[in-house]
Amino acid sequence: MNQKNSTVYITGITLVATLGGLLFGYDTAVISGTVNSLEHFFIIPRGLGETAANSLLGTTVSSALIGCIIGSLFAGLISDVWGRKKALIISAVLFLASAIGSAYPELGYGAPGSQGHEILGMFIFYRIIGGIGVGIASMNAPLYISEIAPANIRGRLVSFNQLAIVLGMLIVYFVNLEISRGGSHEWLLNIGWRWMFASEIIPALMFLVFLFFVPETPRWLMMKGQQENALSVLVKMLPMERSKVVLEEIRESLSSKKNTKLLAFGVAVLVVGALLSAFQQFVGINVVLYYAPVIFEEMGAGQDMALVQTIIVGGVNLLFTVVAILTVDRYGRKPLMMIGAVLMGLCMLILGTTFYTDSMGMGSLLCMLGYIAGFALSWGPVTWVLLSEMFPNTIRSWAMSLAVMVQWISNYIVSWTFPMMDHDSYLVSHFHHGFAYWIYGAMAILAAFFVGKYVPETKGKTLEEMEAVWKPNAAKQDQAV
Repeated sequence: MNQKNSTVYITGITLVATLGGLLFGYDTAVISGTVNSLEHFFIIPRGLGETAANSLLGTTVSSALIGCIIGSLFAGLISDVWGRKKALIISAVLFLASAIGSAYPELGYGAPGSQGHEILGMFIFYRIIGGIGVGIASMNAPLYISEIAPANIRGRLVSFNQLAIVLGMLIVYFVNLEISRGGSHEWLLNIGWRWMFASEIIPALMFLVFLFFVPETPRWLMMKGQQENALSVLVKMLPMERSKVVLEEIRESLSSKKNTKLLAFGVAVLVVGALLSAFQQFVGINVVLYYAPVIFEEMGAGQDMALVQTIIVGGVNLLFTVVAILTVDRYGRKPLMMIGAVLMGLCMLILGTTFYTDSMGMGSLLCMLGYIAGFALSWGPVTWVLLSEMFPNTIRSWAMSLAVMVQWISNYIVSWTFPMMDHDSYLVSHFHHGFAYWIYGAMAILAAFFVGKYVPETKGKTLEEMEAVWKPNAAKQDQAV
């Protein structure tokens, strides 16, 4: 296959895989337009006290994250046993089921709208189902791309997955806004939120159909001893001679039986991966993405304007993700991560101060946008690039599954605790909603130090070459045994 055709082929299958990222973003951000409706429909009728109501709202909004933890826990097993492609197909089916069930939680019990707050359990169940799909896709989409892409453009192609995540978020912000304008405020609180969740059916169906037209990754095929099939995939992307060289490198990296255990390369590689995932969430990004309309209303915006400002956040997120895609293979992973972390930290600390001093306004909005720009430039796309590149072949799926599970646990902790910090009477009276943002700002500064000291640069290295970075740890472990 010539260079032009191979580029088109690689780009095509990458775009199909990134639909998993688009649904990841769509499914996690659709909740942002429904928070007030879910509170009105499910929480307020229960007549709970302040703490119990805030906790239940936080659980409801972040319930999909429970599924994300479950999905990421089993993503490595599914990926290793059935393959990267079939793992993505499973996630597509779960996305579709969740979209239908979240919009129609009375399914099997009655017509839509026939029941009230008592169906909260079923709503949470379907959100968990979607979360399992997100957990599987969030690991396997970048893993699939990294195992398909040539080393010289791998960072850019894996970053496409983050671009798709951001695009999914931006699309659903527009969808939520249009749906919110389709009826009265009362209609939105009781019916409109169902349409927001149902809108995910379309991209979920597209993802499921397109997946049947992409190949399995050559590295998984080699793991299963399917050398001829692996070569047939490689020659569609690389010249025959280069394909044979890559095939031999893959074979050598998989040949050492002693390196198949999760701890074969030491604990350091797992700890670094886990902390990358934890810091990506502890900087507070999903507070901004899930609760953006609520935050903007606290700044004084009306409901419609809050949704419009949320779209602006999505636009900035998209723009700076493109900047990351254009620079990640040129400047490397570590510089972007450190610059982004410092920018996020400063913006969050200043944002918290504007809340504390009751001086919210354009400055607060600019801080929010600056924070989003910093994340989109760095910890959004580049964390996924690092996680898909840094683990040796023989442990990649399991190690990445562990790292992604830590990411979703951290995401759940942050999303669950934000309403309790932001709505707590004591904290509001003393810090005026600023307390949580100071916490996230401090975490971002710590994240910059962590990357500078402990995270290896992966720019330009093949996946097989990354094994050498961690081999000293494996050697030390062998000596200890």
